[in-house]
Amino acid sequence: MAALDLQEQEQLDALKAWWKENGNKVLGVLLAVVVVMGGWRGWQYYQNRQSVEAATLFAEFIKQLESGDAKRVNDAAAMVMEKYAASGYAPRAALWAAQVNEQGKETARARTQLQWVIDHAGEAGLKDVARLRLAAVLLDEKNYADAMKLLEARHPASFDGLYADLRGDVLSAQGKKDEARSAYKLAYEKTDAKSMYRNLIQMKMDDLGEAK
Repeated sequence: MAALDLQEQEQLDALKAWWKENGNKVLGVLLAVVVVMGGWRGWQYYQNRQSVEAATLFAEFIKQLESGDAKRVNDAAAMVMEKYAASGYAPRAALWAAQVNEQGKETARARTQLQWVIDHAGEAGLKDVARLRLAAVLLDEKNYADAMKLLEARHPASFDGLYADLRGDVLSAQGKKDEARSAYKLAYEKTDAKSMYRNLIQMKMDDLGEAK
């Protein structure tokens, strides 16, 4: 890595500090987009086939989600998950509730909800999102072995960049710089060249320094 002048180093340090504070939130937003965009057709399918009561319960969940009250969000999500576990509504409710709990530092509850999605969701894309989210939670808890197991699961090519990036985070946290650098390189190559997320991956690679 070329030597940086003082101003560039200050900018890099500020960006690294911002990522440390907000990295998981950024990942959460990215995955939320995946849920909404990737699952839209499946969402329409479930809307057409589920009962009116299931749709009503999910609408109530959305209302509580907008309220920002974690207890109400969890209660509403649990109702959808218990009564309509086989529907497309239940894993979505669990994913959104888990994000609320992650933000509120209720990680034990978030882990349970994310594992529920992995075990019960009928759509592979939702399982892939849940694995990423759960791996991020486990990384924060320094449970590197279980996080890596989730990230080694088979997934569609469209998830390659996100999975590789998070693997890089886990390896970097363990001090495995060479392996982390390789994971970040793959994540960079698999991420859209126009995406700002690519810049963050580059930042992580630069932070590791040159390979020995």
